[in-house]
This record gives sequence, C-alpha cells and structure tokens, in this order.
Amino acid sequence: MSRPPAMPAEDKLKIILTVLGGGTSIAEAARNAKVSEQSVGNWKRQFIEGGRRGLEGSAGRINDREKELQEEISELKTALGEAYIELRARRRVADYRQVPTRPLRRFDARAVSPSQGFADSWASPVVRTPVGR
Repeated sequence: MSRPPAMPAEDKLKIILTVLGGGTSIAEAARNAKVSEQSVGNWKRQFIEGGRRGLEGSAGRINDREKELQEEISELKTALGEAYIELRARRRVADYRQVPTRPLRRFDARAVSPSQGFADSWASPVVRTPVGR
C-alpha cells in the first residue's frame, strides 16, 4: 500500500482555520479532506506551536543549535581562564628563577685549607711580624 501524496500547506491551512473557527470538527474535516483525524490534529498542534513561537519574540527563539553553541562558548571561556592562570603561574616561576643569586662558597675566604674545622675557619688570622726589625 503506497502512501498518499503530501497535501499542500495552503490546503492544510484552510482545514485548520475551519476547525479553529468552529466551522467543523476535526473528525468532519478529516473525512472531507480524506485524511486521518490524527493528521488534522497534528497539523492543528503544529500550527498553534508555530504561532506561539512567533509571538514569543527573539528571546524565546533559541533553538537547540544556539544552545549548543552557547554551552561551547562557556566551556571555552572556562578553559581559556584556566590556561591564563596557569600561564601566569609559569611566568612567575620563570621570573623567580631568573633572579640572580649570590654564588655559594664552599669555604670562607679566611679559611686556609679545607682540612681546617668550621670553628677554625672563623678564627681571626694570626699575623706574624719579623722579629728585630
């Protein structure tokens, strides 16, 4: 059994306006148009929903694709913020590492040899002067 050809939108509109105007019932309109009552009911529902969406204004017209894009924008903004914070932290670490520091010395300049003890390296040096001169 093949499917009957689709009815033009103009014919559907005439049927729906007659039903909504109270001129006929859904059952009577379906019999006259040789379609099912369910089809006429669906057309009526679609017509009313379409009209409602038209009256809602631009704020109520956000479709699924727009919602997906808004969510993706939010996720990308969050990721960008996190990346920015991480970049700032890495730059601070890099700047800290570039600060010149005083080189560490293994022994104090006053120490004579590494074999001397720690306390001896801090003792005042003994200055010897020649005798008799």
